[in-house]
Amino acid sequence: MTTDTAARDGRRRTVLLPLAALLVAMVSIQFGASFAKRLFPVVGAEGTTALRLGLASIILFAVPRPWRSRLSRASLPALLVYGASLGAMNLLFYMAIRTVPLGIAVGLEFVGPLAVAMVSSRRAIDFAWIALAVAGLALLLPAFGGAGSIDPAGAALALAAGGCWALYIVFGQKAGAAHGAQATAFGSIVAALIVMPIGIAHAGTSLLAPPVLLTGLVVALLSSALPYSLEMIALTRLPTRTFGTLMSGEPAVAAVIGFAVLGEALTPVQWLGIGAVMLASAGTALTAHPAATALPD
Repeated sequence: MTTDTAARDGRRRTVLLPLAALLVAMVSIQFGASFAKRLFPVVGAEGTTALRLGLASIILFAVPRPWRSRLSRASLPALLVYGASLGAMNLLFYMAIRTVPLGIAVGLEFVGPLAVAMVSSRRAIDFAWIALAVAGLALLLPAFGGAGSIDPAGAALALAAGGCWALYIVFGQKAGAAHGAQATAFGSIVAALIVMPIGIAHAGTSLLAPPVLLTGLVVALLSSALPYSLEMIALTRLPTRTFGTLMSGEPAVAAVIGFAVLGEALTPVQWLGIGAVMLASAGTALTAHPAATALPD
């Protein structure tokens, strides 16, 4: 094998690892959400979120051993905002999917990463993608005359979760740059400390029932411990352009899993809205200015 061939193979592996990590993370997190909905009748969305983040933080504390990474005063604010946005994002999203189909909730939540990608919009093509995203949301939101069967409160919660997702992306990159994979563990601990009191107040001792704990462990593994660790690999190794393009497929992944596992069939109009949001997100990432596609220092 020549030096050039070895170098190309090395670059290919360097790119394929974070790509595969992000794809697996998207599938895992949506399967986890489908399992989480089974816990809602028992411990509510608040209790389910507490179980997910509490158990995930224990797993992440034991496996990556974050105590080996020394915290600095400079990196602490990013870690705290990253963890707080993670906790709020999970809680708001679970409260949304109590009444909103999984695929639509993810489509609405996607305004977060879309906003991150569009924050530096200046060109005509950027505003064309914004218009397409707004059109997609109009097909999903009853307030705009779109999918009238969607609960307005649930839709608002999904949009709020999207705002937290934007913060998660921005501060997750900063935290990951400083602490690597350990940032996920630190962020999960912060998120758990914020959400667990809410979940305990809502569900009480029901959280300790063995069947609930077992299902909660599955949710924690599929929805937090595995995907957030994989996403941190992608966040720190992929350009923002590539990361955003791949993430644009998540609403479709959620809709397919929601239908296959939960029987949540969407209307053609709702699929059209999800497709418009996905296309706007992918287009924004692909046409982003090169200076905006590098990860922050």
